[in-house]
This record gives sequence, C-alpha cells and structure tokens, in this order.
Amino acid sequence: STAQTKPEFRGVWIATVDNIDWPSKGNYNSDSQKVEFIKLLDFHQRNGINAVIVQIRPATDAFYPSQYEPWSQWLTGVQGQPPVPYYDPLEFMITESHKRKMAFHAWMNPYRAQFNTNTSSISATHITRLHPEWFVNYGEKMYFNPGNKEVLQYVKNVVKDVVSRYDIDAIHFDDYFYPYRIAGKEFPDDDTYLQYGKGMRKDDWRRSNTDSIIAILSRTIKKEKKNCIFGISPFGVWRNADKDPVNGSNTNRAQSNYDDLYANILLWLKKGWIDYVAPQIYWEIEHKIAPYEVLVNWWNTHCYGKHCYIGLGIYKANTNASWKDVTQIPRQIEILRSKANIQGMVFYSSKSLENNLNGWSDLLKLKYFKEPASVPAMSWLK
Repeated sequence: STAQTKPEFRGVWIATVDNIDWPSKGNYNSDSQKVEFIKLLDFHQRNGINAVIVQIRPATDAFYPSQYEPWSQWLTGVQGQPPVPYYDPLEFMITESHKRKMAFHAWMNPYRAQFNTNTSSISATHITRLHPEWFVNYGEKMYFNPGNKEVLQYVKNVVKDVVSRYDIDAIHFDDYFYPYRIAGKEFPDDDTYLQYGKGMRKDDWRRSNTDSIIAILSRTIKKEKKNCIFGISPFGVWRNADKDPVNGSNTNRAQSNYDDLYANILLWLKKGWIDYVAPQIYWEIEHKIAPYEVLVNWWNTHCYGKHCYIGLGIYKANTNASWKDVTQIPRQIEILRSKANIQGMVFYSSKSLENNLNGWSDLLKLKYFKEPASVPAMSWLK
C-alpha cells in the first residue's frame, strides 16, 4: 500500500557507552570492529531501517580523532589510546551507512563527563583533568556545569569540529541535559547560580542555560553546514498537567523535561532551533502513569511544524506482562502511523533488534518495513 512506501524515518540507536551495542565488550581490534559494524548495518538494512543514530561521544570522549577529546575507552579499552590498527571509526561508519542509503546521525552527550567516577578510565589529557573547575559530581557521575560560560564555548567547539570535518546528516542529543534527579540530592551548582543567576529563580536560570547551549549549537551547526540537521531525543514527558494545565500531558508524578531536566523542548521547536524531536516513549500502552498513546497524541500536537519520530523501547521486551505481549510493539507502530504530525520511529536499541526480541525484527522485515522508504525531507532545509 502507498501508506507504507511514503517517506518514513525508520531509525535505530546504536549505543557505544559501556559497549551496549557496538563494539562488543573486549573487541578492541579495528578490523574485527569493522566486520562487526558492517554485519550490524547489513542486518538493519535487511529489516528496512533507513537511519542509524550512532553514539560518537558517550562521555566527553571520541569515536574519531579529536583535538579536544581523547579516544573513548569503549573503543580501545583505555581512554586516550588510539585504535590498532589505526582507523577513523566515524569516517568508516558514515561511509558504510551512506553506501547502504542510510542516514547517519551523530549522537553526542552534551554534559556527561565521566560515566562512573569510581571505575571509568580517564586519560591525563581529559578535559576533567585540564579544567576541573568546569565540572560537578552528582551521584557516581561527573557532569559539566551547564551554568559555566566557558563550558558553552567548549561544547560548541566540539560540535563544530565534527560538523565541519564529517559528512554527517545530523547532530543528535539525547535526554541528558541536567541529570535525572537523585532523591534527596541537589545538583551542586550554587556557586555558579550566585555568580550568574542575576535574580532569576534557580529553575528558570537552569532552563535558560540549556536554552543557551541549544540556540548556540543550532546557529553553529547551520552556519557550518546549512543542511545538517539538529535533533533532540527527550525524555517522553515534557511536563505534567498538574504543573501546566494548558500544555502539560495527562501524566501525573512523572519526571519531566521542563521541571526536572531543565530542558524546555517546546521553546526550541517553536524557535526553530531544532529540526526534529524523538521523544523516548518507552512505556507500554497500558502504563499507569505515562501511557504510550496519551504521550504520542501529546507530541503529535506539540511539534510546531518540525519533525517528530517516536522512540520505541523494544529493550523492554518481556520485562512485565504488557511487554511479554508480542502485539505491544505492533500496536505502538500502528498508533504512531495513524498520527498526522509523526513521521517515523526510532528503536532503542540495536542489540534488542539484533536479538529479535518477541520476533519484532522479523515483523519489521515481513510486514511494517516490507516496502523500503526514504527518510522524510524537511521542507525548511534547502
């Protein structure tokens, strides 16, 4: 049917942090990493996937040669150690993806600096060593302090470097801006707030810091390459209705982008700073607090003319009764396809598809993605 062949974003997240999807743990040989990545791409191509979102900067480190950041420990085993035999994984992955007519979105974590302060491999040249005053510890992780002005400049340089040197189709950020709240622990940014807060409420000040980085990066990306897309994959709940009866979603007590992660996604869409949003709606249709369809409907009416792709949590397969139901993902796909302003979907993550959990990969190949589709074009890009 024509409905299935119209352009549709069919993406998959490929997480490198902690070797979730690629390269597999302990595989530090460049040649076998390449073989593994090609196999992964071929698999997704057979299933009809047309875009890969690959994590190239999981924790202020790099899956490419960078003048700013060391080689990732998840690529070579030790942070700062180059690949052996030498290659540029980013260049390689882009080339192989484009050979297969797949879009390549370079996924970066803006603010996560150390994945685990107890166990992470940290090189002598890592920015946390060079500029310790830019960072704060929260939980067992280390983060850039988003209120620090020098941090903005630094992150901008990192992004600009990638956009200028590589043939990527997009820069992609996930849901980690200010970190998820840890009960009873306040994010330690008092000093910076006193310095820069200028009489704003702390919440508003934090949101303005996140707005600043998005606005700056948006301008930087488009100036460097006018057709390079900028996309964000936020947590599935923007704001609860009890806090915002007009714009909030009917989801009570959920953490939210606006009030917990200080990410005012709707502003970014309205201002045209971002080109797409890929909300992570990783909950089942029957979920008590954040039911899938309620949120898909909500995003469908809150994307302000930009693209919206729904993030699907196939990794949840078999975690409870709803996720043991093999019709869960098919029903989720049918729902998102029935919405006028939703142009596709992204699966988290590659491994779950490769393992064909609940037979869902087969279903994509045999039914939902049986007819190939191209990635939808963005009318506002030339």
